[in-house]
Amino acid sequence: MPGTSEPLRVLVLLQYYPPHRTGLTLHVQNLAEQLVERGHHVIVITARHDRAMPKRSVENGVEIRRLWAPIRISRGMIMPTHPFHVARAMARADVISMHTPMFETAFVAALARLRRTPTVITHHGDLVLPPGALGRVIERTVRCLHRVAMRSAARAIAYSNDYAAHSVYLAGFADKTVAITPPLSIPAPQPDRVAEQRERLAPGGAPLVGFAGRFVREKRPDIAVRSLDTVHRSRPGTILAFAGENIIRYEDTWERTATLVEHHRSHVRFLGMVADRQDLANFYAACDVLVLTSDTECFGLVQVEAMLCGTPVIMTDIAGGRVPVQRTGMGLLVPPGDPDAVGRAILTVLDDPMRFRRTPTEIVTALELDATIDQYEAVFHAAVRG
Repeated sequence: MPGTSEPLRVLVLLQYYPPHRTGLTLHVQNLAEQLVERGHHVIVITARHDRAMPKRSVENGVEIRRLWAPIRISRGMIMPTHPFHVARAMARADVISMHTPMFETAFVAALARLRRTPTVITHHGDLVLPPGALGRVIERTVRCLHRVAMRSAARAIAYSNDYAAHSVYLAGFADKTVAITPPLSIPAPQPDRVAEQRERLAPGGAPLVGFAGRFVREKRPDIAVRSLDTVHRSRPGTILAFAGENIIRYEDTWERTATLVEHHRSHVRFLGMVADRQDLANFYAACDVLVLTSDTECFGLVQVEAMLCGTPVIMTDIAGGRVPVQRTGMGLLVPPGDPDAVGRAILTVLDDPMRFRRTPTEIVTALELDATIDQYEAVFHAAVRG
């Protein structure tokens, strides 16, 4: 629905933007495009992570500027011309919407103070890198830069109060932190395509367990694979299907789990990145249950997408990540790092799926998904007035 407030010029800053696909980038894309639909002018400044992407473009009404990023540090990218481009865009912006974690937070905060442009920080999760000295240095550096920016930010947005209360990055800033559910959109599944995909992945009516996400250490895909040992005692034909990138350049999770995956090869499927949103919706709907076995997760957008497609969820009982299951009742929570508990939860859902079914309307109401953009608008306007 159209907004009732005055149009704003919103400058959006983040490391990556689609077609790079993570929960963070989809969150920002949905936010930017829905703000444009309500009459706001939105400029996104981000890294040009793929040289095939244009330096400037307008996509669904959003003006996007992709900057030269020749230096990669772990999963982050350094943009040498970032200060110049941000300073120019900031001169015409009413409010800055900065999405963290990112390396440039402290610089943006200093420039915003100088220009008296209000900044709203949406925090998408504390940075957690694989073990190692370099990872610890990067984590501490980004955390310090983030806290510098938080001191001058007009407002901070977390995905939930649960995550905000447990975030190291947001600790000490409760007075300026507000919880807003991420903007979400997923097409309705196509029954014929759903049936085709289900038969292809798990022929003969075998149970199908889904996993949507990158094959990285913090997502703990190894726990999902090991859970099959428990599931197969009662449901020997059960298939586990992974939707998402499995070869990740900045860590070696795929290589470290190769032996485990090979041991379960006959019951594991890898779809790779499912970029098309309709195909992803069909994948969710084809699954009997979706599992998220993460050690850290500020919300887990994929679990809500799966719920909206009719699929219950098994989620680890961690700050932020547990919120959708708690508020909707459409799934079960399990202890982190426990493959047997995941397996037993999968069997519980398979044995009584109707117990965990909710309608899309019930999910939207429980998570307040229809209020997200209203709340973002209210925060932006308050920051401008303040």
